[in-house]
This record gives sequence, C-alpha cells and structure tokens, in this order.
Amino acid sequence: MAHDFANDAEAERWHYRPPHPLTLNPLFNWPLRPLAVAQWYRGAWLKITALTVPFVIAVAIWAFVLPPLEQMQRFQIGWVATVWMMNVIPQTLVAGGLHWWLYMRKGQGMRKKFDKRDLTRKNGSFTFNNQVLDNIWWTLGSAMSVATVYQCLIYWSMANGWVPVIAFSERPVIFILLLAAIPTWSSLHFYWVHRLEHHPRLYKHVHAVHHRNVNVGPWSGISNHWFENMLYFTTYFVHLVVPSNPLHVLFHSYFQQISPVFSHCGFERLSVKETEVAKSGDFFHQLHHRYFECNYGTSEIPFDRWFGTFHDGSADGTARTRAHKKQMYTR
Repeated sequence: MAHDFANDAEAERWHYRPPHPLTLNPLFNWPLRPLAVAQWYRGAWLKITALTVPFVIAVAIWAFVLPPLEQMQRFQIGWVATVWMMNVIPQTLVAGGLHWWLYMRKGQGMRKKFDKRDLTRKNGSFTFNNQVLDNIWWTLGSAMSVATVYQCLIYWSMANGWVPVIAFSERPVIFILLLAAIPTWSSLHFYWVHRLEHHPRLYKHVHAVHHRNVNVGPWSGISNHWFENMLYFTTYFVHLVVPSNPLHVLFHSYFQQISPVFSHCGFERLSVKETEVAKSGDFFHQLHHRYFECNYGTSEIPFDRWFGTFHDGSADGTARTRAHKKQMYTR
C-alpha cells in the first residue's frame, strides 16, 4: 500500500506530498486506541504548531495587554482600539513573518512546499492585480474589522454581567477543559459554515474571494469576503452562552485568526537550515483549495469521512472527489 501511494498519479501533481495517506483524529475511531489518541494530542499541544502559537500569544496578551473588564462596561475608543490592535499586530507579525521567510527571503527554498508554483502577480482576478496585496487587504481590512466588532460585543457583555464569567482560581478544571475544547468547537462550527459557503450562490458571490487562492500563502488564511467573515467569526458567540473567561475568548480569537496562517502557508514544515522547527502547512486543506469539493472541515472531527468527501491525498481520493463534483453539478 505504501509503495502504491508513493508512486501513484497524484504524486506528480505536487512538488511535495506527505509520504503516507492523510489520517484523521483517532479519537473518533472504533475500537478506541488510547495510545494513538494520546500521540495525536501530544503532537498538537506539546510542539510548535498552529495550536500552540495562538495559545502562547493569547496568554501573553491576556497577562500584559487586555484591559480589565471593568473598563469595557461602556464602548470607548481607547479599549476598542486596543482590541483592534490586539488583532492586527499579531496577525501581521505571524502572516508577514512567514511570508517574508518562505516567499521573500526563501529561507528554506522549496523544502516541503506542496505546490510547484509561486504566488501570483499581475493577475486580474485578484484585488490590486496581486495575490499577496489582495490577501492582505481582505485579511486586515475585512477579517480584522469583523473579528474586532464581535470580540468587543463579547467583552462588553461580560463586563456588564450579561454572560457568566469564570476564573481559573474558582473552577480550575472547568477552565482548562474549556480551553482544550475550543479547537474542537472551532472545527465543528467551521465545517458547517464552510459547507454553507459552498452553496452555489454563496460560493459565487462570497466564498470565491477566498478560493481565488488555489495556490495558497500565509496571507490567504482568512482572506475572506466581508459576508464570509461575518459567518466565520460567529464561532466566537459560544462565549455568550457557555461560561468562560477573557482568556478563552483570546485563545479562541487567535486560534481562529492565526492558525489559518499556518494551514495556508503552503509548506508542511518550517525549517531553519536543515532543522525542522515547526509543523506548519496543512495538506488536508491544501487539497481542498486544489479540488474544491473535498475536505470541507478539518482533521480534528472526521465530518468529511462521515459524509463521503474525505480526500486522503491519493490518486483514488482525487478520482472520488472528481466523481462527487460531477454528480453535484449534474443534478
């Protein structure tokens, strides 16, 4: 099986493809294999990943930057501007830093780059005729604006006592479990919103802005139409229902905003010289950008396997996806 996968036709379509078929979270396999589940979550939480980087940023901002809730009982330009900068600055540093290292300095060349092509310039399908400038505009102009509005509404509601707020000192176990549950909730929410956005009308007028990025880069992560961002960031509204803390909101925010920078960066691993320092790109989602009608969700919850749209990176996966797409458009 491994030999067939390594030499099938799909390998020819990529500069680099993972050496084995993609796997999904073993938590949902039966019979349950506790060791495999432990290894999955160890890889997510105990290494430099698209999960741990947002978590570290969230803790730092929570400890040193976020205004106290008492200041957020009324909307004032000072704290609202702080929330906006708390979004824009980390997003710019991470997306801009990865873009500089991978695509400007070319610090690791083509090492573990999925697509053979470079990012697009002088292309009229993009705003400003440039893929990177287009992505920066839709990220900082659209995504950061919508995210800031939603986050300010949540902080304001917490400050006024309209939603329950918990503290680590009072309920430490619940506090930690809620942090751990955020990626799972994000995955669940993303799948269903994303499937909605692939409805022909929403796709044509809204989601197509994101899918102009067939060959993705760091700034592509949340380069979305305004309406798509209004749907995408509704994931934050769970904090209006479930008792939580501003730290939960921050972690949720950075996970939702910064993890797509990594998953869209186009390289499976980040390397310095010959040393791999972090897991970055997500071939699971890279396949979605290449073939569109597959891998709508994430590998965290296997919705795509349950609903028959999982592409594992093989030539057979491409054949299944194309058959599914043909069926969709001939109904």
